[in-house]
Amino acid sequence: MQDSVDRPEAGERACIMVTSIRSGVLTLLHTACGAGILAMPYAFKPFGLVPGVVMIVICGACAMQSLLIQARVARYVAPGKASFSTLTRLINPRLSIVFDLAIAVKCFGVGVSYMIVVGDLMPQIMSSWTGNAWLLSRNVQISLIMLFFVAPLSFLKKLNSLRYASMVAISSVAYLCVLVLVHYVVPSDEILRLKGRVSYLFPQQSHDLNFLNTLPIFVFAYTCHHNMFSIINEQKSVRFEHVMKIPLISISLALALYIAIGCAGYLTFGDNIIGNIIMLYPQTVSSTVGRIAIVLLVMLAFPLQCHPARASIHQILQYFTEENATTSTTSVAGRTVTNESSPLIRNNSIDINEVIEEEPIYQPKDTPLRGKSFIIITCGILVASYCVAISVSSLAHVLAIVGATGSTSISFILPGLFGYKLIGTEHKADIPLPTRLFKYSGLALFVLGLLIMVTCLTAALKPN
Repeated sequence: MQDSVDRPEAGERACIMVTSIRSGVLTLLHTACGAGILAMPYAFKPFGLVPGVVMIVICGACAMQSLLIQARVARYVAPGKASFSTLTRLINPRLSIVFDLAIAVKCFGVGVSYMIVVGDLMPQIMSSWTGNAWLLSRNVQISLIMLFFVAPLSFLKKLNSLRYASMVAISSVAYLCVLVLVHYVVPSDEILRLKGRVSYLFPQQSHDLNFLNTLPIFVFAYTCHHNMFSIINEQKSVRFEHVMKIPLISISLALALYIAIGCAGYLTFGDNIIGNIIMLYPQTVSSTVGRIAIVLLVMLAFPLQCHPARASIHQILQYFTEENATTSTTSVAGRTVTNESSPLIRNNSIDINEVIEEEPIYQPKDTPLRGKSFIIITCGILVASYCVAISVSSLAHVLAIVGATGSTSISFILPGLFGYKLIGTEHKADIPLPTRLFKYSGLALFVLGLLIMVTCLTAALKPN
């Protein structure tokens, strides 16, 4: 018999925006295939070809399992209310602000990197048509893209509203893939002169680059977990059998793209590969179109970082508002509970089944993000991103640290903790084997995430 938690609650279809699986796949794939795809061949450098492919597959499998765990644990909160914050409060309410902060910092840092990519590529693109110094200015190009494209898209309230933008961005990724493959199959003389040594196994010669410095690239490449709960909330059904199709399809497509671009790019340039592969191609029509495609990709990906960052900042502000609110108690069905002016899940001894069955009482307060709060937070993110992007020319080292911390937390540590703490709590007796496997896979991801965070962060902070 199906568990009671799988049954849709009354009014579920009314409170959840009906969205197709295809829209969810496009959004998740668009989130994953961001600027990190440009550095995928570079990540092969300290590994070699075959070990690099193995790392892509392993990290993809871990990312997919993490997303499937998110699909499983979404059932433990009210339909349409799944988020890192609400699920963290079920485990330990005071941890919610820590992980919301990690999500906000990670998404903000990635969004800033997108604008830096725009600032680097747009002057090169414009130089093909004009020599006007004003149009070739990095800051001018960032200003124009932010004002006319990024800002309007960032004010959209639903990820489903970005489905057409996601289709354009995925087309850009497909073009980049074709560009890399064509230049590998039919390299020009200029590209052949740039080719270095290719290692099929671990490189025999030592590189200044440590494999711990590029490992976060593989993890970061699949980081789309911060949008998974928003996608689930917008689905017409939150049943695991329905939602699981989204990560299965999107991560499989991302895996194929990463293997194609990573292998072809590394085989083309060998150990002379750099962090942004498209910068190595000569100034031709095809490479210019490729640079335009990358600008479209990162420009349209920025709102997908703004959406979870905005939600996390809202949750952080709400947390402090609730902490400072006056707590009063009432008696409901012989129990003492807090009212809506403070967090409602304070006692970790509350049974998860009680939370599910009596969600109006025990669910944490959920203040909708709309009106002035929505506008102020969105404007704050845009202004701060713009100021940092025009002030900093390179965030490579900073993003290495953010990737080792924020990406690992969102992709492995937090979903793994959710899975281990929540999955199986609805069973009074023995937990079935499939459920137990899901539960302990969460523990494995949690431990793996901690190891990656410590080792890669240590490598990133190590002086050169």
